[in-house]
Amino acid sequence: MRSVDSPPLELALRSMQPSLPLIRAPTVCNLIRLLRASLASPLHCSFHSTATYLLPSAVVLSFQNSALLSSTMNSTSVLTPMAQDTYWGSFEEISKYNVSLNYFEKMWLAWYTWMGNDILATGIMSFMVHETLYFGRALPWIIIDMLPMFKKYKLQADKIPTAWEQAQCAGLVLLSHFTVELPQIWLFHPMCQYFGLETNVPFPPLYKMAYQIAIFFVMEDAWHYWAHRAMHASSFLYKNIHKIHHQYSAPFGLAAEYASPIEVMVLGFGTVGCPIVWCALTKDLHILTMYCWIALRVFQAVDAHSGYEFPWSLHHFLPFWAGAEHHDVHHEKFIGNYASSFRWWDFCLDTEAGAEAAKARREKKLAKAKLAARKAQ
Repeated sequence: MRSVDSPPLELALRSMQPSLPLIRAPTVCNLIRLLRASLASPLHCSFHSTATYLLPSAVVLSFQNSALLSSTMNSTSVLTPMAQDTYWGSFEEISKYNVSLNYFEKMWLAWYTWMGNDILATGIMSFMVHETLYFGRALPWIIIDMLPMFKKYKLQADKIPTAWEQAQCAGLVLLSHFTVELPQIWLFHPMCQYFGLETNVPFPPLYKMAYQIAIFFVMEDAWHYWAHRAMHASSFLYKNIHKIHHQYSAPFGLAAEYASPIEVMVLGFGTVGCPIVWCALTKDLHILTMYCWIALRVFQAVDAHSGYEFPWSLHHFLPFWAGAEHHDVHHEKFIGNYASSFRWWDFCLDTEAGAEAAKARREKKLAKAKLAARKAQ
């Protein structure tokens, strides 16, 4: 393979230096070292690695037809030109030299390239994704609450939230998001990157994202059950932390994150902390998987607080799924049904709430008494 130490290549690169400032590569020597190293291993220029450099578009243009450059590229290599003045300018520039990426991967790479700061790019995107998902998912339930045709599906039909209650709830939730959740979201990227979080392209395969998200659901559900149960078991914790969430005995979608700042941090750790633990243990987590997990978790939380039970509700098809019917009873009775997504913790530890659970508990107690009486005879 041809060496990059040849004088013509160095002269060509040096002639470009005055007019082509390099991102993360202030001297042409860095670019020469990068090209030299590429002969020994595939070139991988990406926004997520502190050891890589971003190639100016003119350099890429100069060598795009070169056998030297093409021989060092493989299907997973990513060339990241310098950021343009606009996001779509960066997108077009990236699209020229990364034909193997799909449309969404190009959009993803363009965002990080255009922003020029991984922490800032991730922080802004994460917060906007969360706000869009939360209020976007709550909006249909707000509309449903205003339509009489859906009242027959309301679990507590005599307790429809007023417009004032919805607005008051939204205001407190927004305050909590900006003062409590925003700092957590901002710190998430550097924390996870320390443990090996990936933000690169191409994206991970769907099967990997699916099984990791399933694991996160199980982990978060366990954390939520015990933390939530502790807040009810302790009168101090309930009065000073958890009581605000029970202001509405008949919950509605927007009330999913209507809680004290301490509760938001404690229960929120299950949502954010479990993936961090997973990343620390396995060194295998892509932030796109995290976004998909957050989306599903937000949808689950909002739906569980919707206050509606439909014939097509998920727990009719997955009996172990909790859903609105499970959590609505918790708000109505102020006890039991502590889990977030699944029913198995409450079932196994006999903390199910509601008329059916109470009936089953009485029958179980009666059967136990009859058995004891027979043994005594």
